Amino acid sequence: MALSLTLPTSGGTLAPYALRGIAPARPDAGVKFNRIAYSAAHVVADPLAAIDPWLQCAVDWDTTIAYRRHLFSLGLGVAEAMDTAQRGMGLDWPTSLELIRRSLDAAKDVPGALVASGCGTDHLNIDDVKSVDDVIRGYEEQMAAIEKLGGKLIVMASRALARVAKSPADYERVYDRILSQAKQPVVLHWLGDMFDPALAGYWGTKDVDAAMGTALGIIAAHPDKVDGIKISLLDKDKEIAMRRRLPPGVRMYTGDDFNYAELIAGDGFGSEPTHGKSDALLGIFDAIAPAASAALGALAQGNEKKFHDILGPTVPLSRHIFAAPTRFYKTGVVFMAWLNGHQKHFTMVGGQQSTRSLQHFAELFRLADAANLLEQPELAVRRMKTLLALHGVEG
Repeated sequence: MALSLTLPTSGGTLAPYALRGIAPARPDAGVKFNRIAYSAAHVVADPLAAIDPWLQCAVDWDTTIAYRRHLFSLGLGVAEAMDTAQRGMGLDWPTSLELIRRSLDAAKDVPGALVASGCGTDHLNIDDVKSVDDVIRGYEEQMAAIEKLGGKLIVMASRALARVAKSPADYERVYDRILSQAKQPVVLHWLGDMFDPALAGYWGTKDVDAAMGTALGIIAAHPDKVDGIKISLLDKDKEIAMRRRLPPGVRMYTGDDFNYAELIAGDGFGSEPTHGKSDALLGIFDAIAPAASAALGALAQGNEKKFHDILGPTVPLSRHIFAAPTRFYKTGVVFMAWLNGHQKHFTMVGGQQSTRSLQHFAELFRLADAANLLEQPELAVRRMKTLLALHGVEG
């Protein structure tokens, strides 16, 4: 018998919905990807902690690290303590550092596991930051702590820098200082203001092309210290344009959760291998991990059609999860983890489970089913019914 339930519609009514209930695609055993693929991973809150969720942070460490092991088992790397982990939206720096430490320890048990960790300035009281030198000291403090653990850095965009910088030259000064000190090549991070309004005008201008020029100049000055750059602008043409201008060997890590399939597949343009395709550092890979792994495996085997057949249906889901206000996408990622049995509850750090509507969750459920991403359909239905009941919807 087909699984079914009653779901809200966009018109504010209720309607029956019957699941497809098709299991997610799984990667073939032993396949090595021909793209580097990081999943920015979420954190699992501790719902039993006696805290004020808006003011304090409590993490269920065992379940959080178990999810990272799940990602490793699928061949995906982990981009740790990033935006998807609610960095700057509930996850503070001391907890982030502990998260990084635990993830690096877990990776030691998995041959070839990749972990790159977010290094920022979010421990600073932004009202106390008065100069670029304050920003540099902030970066250096986190940089030293992560490198002491043996971690690879993702140099995150800084709200503090966006606030105090007066020109592109200020960005050049900060990044030149940080890159010159890095112990191993880093991933730079350009997060658009749709993800974080406080980052508007990053690189010293609101003109995206001019900002791109500044970032490329910084990379060109330190090509041996930059593994790649992750950009999250949700504009595939801008990403492709920047990708084609990167120095030899510097990778473009797509952060485009709207157009990732075609950007990863690439267009083959350019004299450098890295100019014709994007690698991946994506929040959506947390929510679609089995499909992402299977698709990347198919691509590595030269089967681009299968790659698109698997990944294409996930794009409407991703566009829904990352719909404006885009910064609330983490709620959809954690909701997917709950539906799929990777955590026992739908509670988030900072109480962020409240940032999306019941209609949003209902459509997310339908799109996840359409993309064959409900790993345990019976469990997903039970949990969706629980959420519906909490909102007064029975049946």
